Amino acid sequence: MARLLEHYQTNVRPKLAEDLGIENPMAIPRLKKVVVSMGVGKAAVDKKIMESAQKDLASITGQKPIVRKARKSVSNFKLREGMDVGAMVTLRGKRMYEFMDRLINAGIPRLRDFRGLKTNFDGRGNYSMGLSEQTIFSEINLDQVEHTLGMNITMVTSAGSDAAGKRLLELMGMPFRKAEG
Repeated sequence: MARLLEHYQTNVRPKLAEDLGIENPMAIPRLKKVVVSMGVGKAAVDKKIMESAQKDLASITGQKPIVRKARKSVSNFKLREGMDVGAMVTLRGKRMYEFMDRLINAGIPRLRDFRGLKTNFDGRGNYSMGLSEQTIFSEINLDQVEHTLGMNITMVTSAGSDAAGKRLLELMGMPFRKAEG
């Protein structure tokens, strides 16, 4: 069993039920999926960048990424419909909890000038964050990095509100910024 999943079941669920006043165990908010994506607009010029992004995303998540294609042509960006523009992975179950554990305990602490994560919730308890480089993960060999690429990480929860979603992620260990004042 993944370490974070065990922590969720033994510590987070009871505390969350108590904090939110939920009696039904099936109504307790949980993490449904984590979507990790990399936008690679420069891939239109150099195909090696897309290959590098796919390789890095696969090593970080442990799952083969899906290549995303452009839906529209945009002449200002030299982009044609159908060109490869990104890669994404949807994580569920054991892989999701293992990725979240590595992100919270190993990845985020390696960020430079880190003062806590902003609370970018979408109104339904889902959280999105961006990373400026993939090198914060220990799976990436710094000597082999040709292109520094950023990534977006979206955590989809079953919480119906931002407050419940934030409390869930706080109890799981996400280091949010403290409110000033």
